[in-house]
Amino acid sequence: MSARLAIFDCDGTLVDGQAAVCEAMEAAFAKAELDVPPRSDIRRIVGLSLPQAVRRLAPAASEAQRGEAVTAYKSAFFETRQSGMLHEPLFDGIAALLDRLAAGGWLLGVATGKSDRGLVSCLETHDLLDRFVTLQTADRHPSKPHPAMLEAALFEAGAQAANAVMIGDTTFDIDMAHAAGVRAIGVDWGYHTPRELREAGAEAIAASPAELGDYLA
Repeated sequence: MSARLAIFDCDGTLVDGQAAVCEAMEAAFAKAELDVPPRSDIRRIVGLSLPQAVRRLAPAASEAQRGEAVTAYKSAFFETRQSGMLHEPLFDGIAALLDRLAAGGWLLGVATGKSDRGLVSCLETHDLLDRFVTLQTADRHPSKPHPAMLEAALFEAGAQAANAVMIGDTTFDIDMAHAAGVRAIGVDWGYHTPRELREAGAEAIAASPAELGDYLA
């Protein structure tokens, strides 16, 4: 029997990094001399790869300006991490959920718009890195909702699409799951609303990590 694989988004699903994302994006747009978008707009693009996120936030900007913003974002985020000021807390109940799923025979993975460095740093901070058998990031794949991250996760974990589930807080996660032929479950503690997740085709919306664990039990 194929392994069961639960693949999680990171920002907005495992951890709450919205303040750090917003602050880095604001600094990046200022550096590129672009109009700084409101935080409500920035939160909407969490989950996309960085170039795609900047493109959505500044559709009228030149490629040079967008490129400068991407570079400035990476620099701002790195400086925040190096200073020890980066705050990406786990959502309450996530560690217990991961323990429960692993005890129930699930393999665990991550598919995120973060970079390799950013994801590893985040998971190491919370002592979670060794929980996951596959880590897929925007460094090696097209942006969500392209299915490449999930296809690679399935291959690395030795799982079939029919026995896998993508768990995320945005419609990008739900659309990616559908593109890869895996189940899609939304969580209501992230950046897109339960209604949006439902309309995108999530089979269920979990109101808490405990409820998500019950659904997958």
